[in-house]
Amino acid sequence: MSTHSPAVGAIAASVEDAPRRGALFKVQHDGRTSYLFGTVHAGKQTFFPLEPQVTRALADSNALVLELDVRASEPFQQALAAHGSYPRGDSIRKHLSGETLALLEQALSRAGMSLDKLEQYRPWLLANLLVGAEIERNGYVRSQGVEQFLLKAAAQQSKPLRELESADYQLGLFASMDDAQQETYLRENLAELASGAALKKTSSLIDAWSRADAPGINAAWQSMVSGGSVSAAFMERTLLGKRNPEMAASIENIMKADRTAFVGVGLLHLLGEQGVPELLRQRGYQVEQIY
Repeated sequence: MSTHSPAVGAIAASVEDAPRRGALFKVQHDGRTSYLFGTVHAGKQTFFPLEPQVTRALADSNALVLELDVRASEPFQQALAAHGSYPRGDSIRKHLSGETLALLEQALSRAGMSLDKLEQYRPWLLANLLVGAEIERNGYVRSQGVEQFLLKAAAQQSKPLRELESADYQLGLFASMDDAQQETYLRENLAELASGAALKKTSSLIDAWSRADAPGINAAWQSMVSGGSVSAAFMERTLLGKRNPEMAASIENIMKADRTAFVGVGLLHLLGEQGVPELLRQRGYQVEQIY
């Protein structure tokens, strides 16, 4: 007779039946093994628990590695003040054309926001806020991002957290755009919000992640880095092209310090010839895609 109660059995079955999501890699070098897992930063409660190969890889690791600790509010707020806001006495109204301001006010109004309360924010930040609000309205929420699940699981297992980056670094990348680029970035995002393309791009990526649909993931990535826009170029050259080599170098250092690390980074960082897995291969690591 089974010693498990029906409730425990149901929980175990739900974990074992969890579908594959994202992309999982095993990384080996000098007798050390680590794992790379592609995350999405917003999701749905139905995405969890993650499938057993992922949860076992985390359980077998002695450290969790993320881009940054998304629970840490103070560093993020400090970075927002430094890189996302104009100094006292300045305003976005002084940095945008009248036409762009009108488009921005319309978009904010549709989202239930007011420019009067947000005029200290820089164009890139307002663009990202509006896209984020649209995504949340359609059921993808940051509190259900994969990082939150991994952090809770690691805390339950008393695993240390290593950060690859900082909020100051990440937000500073957006602030590296000059005024003209930021205005164009904002206008491109406003146009994609109005047409529905912004939601389609993000939902296509998250939905493909939720099924471990490699062709769908690749198609979503291509849509985000192609087309000749300021936004696509920024994604390809800065958010991915600049950061991926730095991430690969940091992962290499972490693997030297930790026997087994579970590394969760945004899914897009794992794709293509300049993705983190390929860069690690170029550094002499054996990288196997589990799925």
